[in-house]
Parts: sequence; C-alpha cells; structure tokens
Amino acid sequence: MIPNKQTDSIVNALNAFQIELPSWGFANTGTRFGKFLQPAAALTLDEKFSDAGQVHKWTGVCPAVALHVLWDMPGGVNDVREVQRLEVEHGLRAGSINPNTFESQIYKYGSLGNPDPAVRQEALDHILRSAEIARHLGSRDLSLWFADGSNYPGTQNIRRRRRWFEENLKTVHQQLAPQQRMLVEYKPFEPAFYHTDIADWGMALLLAQAAGPQAKVLVDTGHHYQAQNIEQIVAWLLDLDMLGGFHFNDRRYADDDLTMGSIDPYQVFRIFHEIRCFEWEEGKRADIAYMIDQSHNLKGKIEAMIQTATSAMELYAKAALVDQEKLAAHQRKCDLVDAETCLKDAFATDVRPVIREWAQSRGLPADPMEAFRQSGYLERITAERSKRNAAAVSSYA
Repeated sequence: MIPNKQTDSIVNALNAFQIELPSWGFANTGTRFGKFLQPAAALTLDEKFSDAGQVHKWTGVCPAVALHVLWDMPGGVNDVREVQRLEVEHGLRAGSINPNTFESQIYKYGSLGNPDPAVRQEALDHILRSAEIARHLGSRDLSLWFADGSNYPGTQNIRRRRRWFEENLKTVHQQLAPQQRMLVEYKPFEPAFYHTDIADWGMALLLAQAAGPQAKVLVDTGHHYQAQNIEQIVAWLLDLDMLGGFHFNDRRYADDDLTMGSIDPYQVFRIFHEIRCFEWEEGKRADIAYMIDQSHNLKGKIEAMIQTATSAMELYAKAALVDQEKLAAHQRKCDLVDAETCLKDAFATDVRPVIREWAQSRGLPADPMEAFRQSGYLERITAERSKRNAAAVSSYA
C-alpha cells in the first residue's frame, strides 16, 4: 500500500500533467527504405484529430495535437477555420506548430543554412507563415527542427551557416506575438552525416539565446548519442531558464521513434525527477511543454499512443514520489548509497493502483488500453479506411 501522503503527491502530479500528441503519429509513415502501411492509419486531418481524440478520451491527459504545417495545413492560414472546427468537434486544441523546411526539393542543401539566399528567404517566409498560423490558432509554441548540414568535409562553410541561422532566427523572434515561443530543436546526425548545423543542446542554446527571450531549447529524447546523460542537459537548461519543451520517444541507437519508456524507462524517470527537483527548490512549476514525437510503423498507431501516454503518467507519478527534502539532506552529506536509494525506491514503487483510482475518480477507465479495444473504434475505422490505404499501397508500389 502507498501511504496517503504519497498518494496525494501522485494525484497532485497527475492533475497537472498533460502531454501533446503528434498528428503525424496517426498517419502512415516509414523509414528511408520504405513504408509498411496500416489499414487503420489516418489519411486526413479529420481522421488524425479523431484518432487523437480517442487517446485523450481514454487517458485524460492528451488534450492537444501538434500540427505539421505542410502535412496538415497545406493551405496555410486558409486552413485555420477547418482546424478550429475539428478542435470543437473532437474536444481537442491545436498544440505546437511545426514548419517543414526539409521536404521540398529546394532544401537539398539546407534551408536557413543554404548557401542560396533565395532558398534561405523561402525557408524564412515559410516559418513566418507558420508563426502566423500559430497566432490564429492560439498555439503558443513554434517548434523548429532543421535537417540542415553536410555529408562531406570541405563542402560547406560551417561558420557562415551558423551566422545565417542566427540572423534568420532573430528575424523569426522579432515577429513573434508576446505570448508566443519558438523552440529550437537539435539532432546530432541524420540526414546530415558529416556535420549538422544544430547538432547538440549547446548549439541550440546559443542560437536561442541570440534570437531573444521568447526562444527556448527543445529536447528530443531520441536525439542524443548512446549513453549521453540527458538528465544533466535538462538540469542545465532548467538552471538557465532555457528549457522550453520535450519531444518524448525512446531509442536503441538514435532517433528510433520507439514507444516512450520501452527501452530505458529509468532514464525518463530521471528526467522527470530533475524537473520535479527544480520545482521543489524553486517553489514554482516549470514552464515546459511535454510532447510526444513518435511515428510507429509496426505497432498500431492509436494503441502505441495510449501506451506512451500511460507510460508517461506512470513515470511522472514515480518521480513525484521522490522525497526531495530527504534526498537533499543525503546529497549535502554525500551519503551516496542513501541518496541513490531515494531515487530507486521511488522508481520501484508500483504507482498503477493509484493511477487507476485517479482515473476512475475523473470518470476515466481504469485500463485505457482495454477500454479502447472494447470500444469498437479500431474495427470501425479499419473498415472505413482499409480500401483507401490499400490503394495507397498500390500507388506506392
């Protein structure tokens, strides 16, 4: 049995916890080698909202959907009313807005780091249009990831590209509304395998600081080298007031888009612990956007998102059980064994009974996955979408 005080800690943590779903996580996706299409995958924005609504309906913690501008809103600002209609229909809201500066043929050699000024301007204009979409939708966060880099030594001027990024991100920042933020993401490699223009958290931090006070760093838990201490990065960014948000997934190597917590749940727990520790010391809630960034090619897409949401709830609840005062005392005295045990005891606690009670008290099912499977929704959308997805297979082949 979990003591009442700890139960209260879990309930208070869950009451404040929300995590954003990615629209692209419900659509057909693949690897660079090909796609394995699913008969129930979403083909339209309406279907993406509908599927995301199922995840929120059964978990209660996923009220927002991140949108990719070109994939979800090809008409730009003209599509805002349709998104607003879907928000009302499905009881969701538009989350972060994600520009696309990597698919067009003009971005073969980069976007904001491209040697061609016309391409840099096109990328900048697209990002500014995306910021305008965010303003119309009331979305606070403009999420920026760039595939820019090079594959061979000597083929690009690295310093000049850095300056182009800094100049253009400053321009974007100048156009933000007072309530908006821009989140600068980083990635060590892929698709650029010699150098990536924003390859790590330090580069993202410097560019965000140069852009202005409404710019923060976005940490994707998959965008790191093996064995890198992500929670240390999180702690530094928190201390500098520069942590804006997360893209949560898991990885075996790098950016594998695996279900959150499937490979190393202890790492996610440690990340949440650093955030909870910061909040305890500062006496305020950290202003962080929690987002999922996963594209499942093998798992059922809605089930994978429910699995991730419930894993996030469990790991966040475990982090809420760490006795911060006791841990701080052990740290001051360098009681290594006892300090580590504070973390491990919290991580080892089975929080699922309390989460089930919390869910039922809010009119939610005790088992979100089973509730979804019993709802008949998957069978219905499979029947409705399978022919269109089969046609997509034929056209792709």
